[in-house]
Amino acid sequence: MKEKRISFGQGKGSLTHNNRVFIADNVDRERIKDNITFIAQPIQEAYQHLFGEAVERHNAQQKRNARKFDDYYKHVFKRDYSNNVIQSNNGEKSFYEDIMQIGKMEDTACGTPDAEIAKECLIEYMNGFQERNPNFYVFNAVLHLDEATPHLHFDYIPVGHYEGKKLDTRNSISRALEEMGFGYGKQSIAKWREREWGVMHQICLNHGIEIARPEKRHESMTVQEYKQYKDTQAQRIAEEEKLSELKQQRVIEEHMLKEASSLTTKIKNIDNIETGKTLFGGKVTVSSEEYENLVNLAKRQVADVTKEKKAVKENEQLKKEVAALTKQNTAMSAELDELKKPKPATMSIKTLKEEDRKMREREGIKSKLKKAESFIEACGLYDEYQRYRPNTKNRNYGLE
Repeated sequence: MKEKRISFGQGKGSLTHNNRVFIADNVDRERIKDNITFIAQPIQEAYQHLFGEAVERHNAQQKRNARKFDDYYKHVFKRDYSNNVIQSNNGEKSFYEDIMQIGKMEDTACGTPDAEIAKECLIEYMNGFQERNPNFYVFNAVLHLDEATPHLHFDYIPVGHYEGKKLDTRNSISRALEEMGFGYGKQSIAKWREREWGVMHQICLNHGIEIARPEKRHESMTVQEYKQYKDTQAQRIAEEEKLSELKQQRVIEEHMLKEASSLTTKIKNIDNIETGKTLFGGKVTVSSEEYENLVNLAKRQVADVTKEKKAVKENEQLKKEVAALTKQNTAMSAELDELKKPKPATMSIKTLKEEDRKMREREGIKSKLKKAESFIEACGLYDEYQRYRPNTKNRNYGLE
């Protein structure tokens, strides 16, 4: 077997890419099913698992509410959870990602016997990672077999422990490396990478893969220096994948906009949908997204119908009141006409008192009628009222 090189570098940290929520151009969609997922825990769940109890202990010790907080991630990174790496103002990263690869497309292409051996080596490496690195909590790890060469993405949250009144468990890569025995300072991460590279090297040897020295231009470098070298193949792969992901995301967003436009048209034309009998009866099958939108539309329509029914009911009540007032006014107008008829020259005292009473009563009804008309007009129902009032020449219906 031809000598191969180990590529081990830091990835950009995109869970949506790793888990194929977004599919880059260099991915063979037919082979996505061949990928191996070791773990795919939501980042929010991982943070709660790691720091939830520590937050409770911290809050229990605080006397001032201003020093308490509910969510460690939001407290540190000042934003909601993200599937991409986020950096805090103090330099902490929400998680770290590394990429491990054996060989390259020219000598370990997916689908070849060498790629199968490389896959077994990467599986063995990942299965032992958490035990070797207890302070690096792996919450997402995927072996990609749908691109040119098998490679491993693993994402982890570094966990450090502290003493004192402050939070006793935190996201801290420096403390995590120190607790795992790699010292403190800039060289600690280099020592850790050298150890992990050595583990992968030994696994490859056990599977019959001879690992070559770094390329000629790096022969003067030590293994440690080589691990720190930024221009590794894994990093180039990560850059290319990130670019492809951004392009794919743009395509997906454009597609989603078209779907939203199409869905709007469907909702507008929903009354024209004709359904026929199928093998399962008179049912129509729609996507979950369309179903949710239709349910929301139905709820809004029910609310509108309820509101409309209430308005109709109020309108009917006003119509009844208008009709009653109109009827009363008609009766009073007839009575007034009767009173306006010529009277005998002489009237008894009893008759005069009765007429005076009726006059006062008419004045009271006139005042109430004017108030009712003002209220009807303010409610915007004057046109309705006009249709119900008697056919008189003025709005006073003969009361003046």
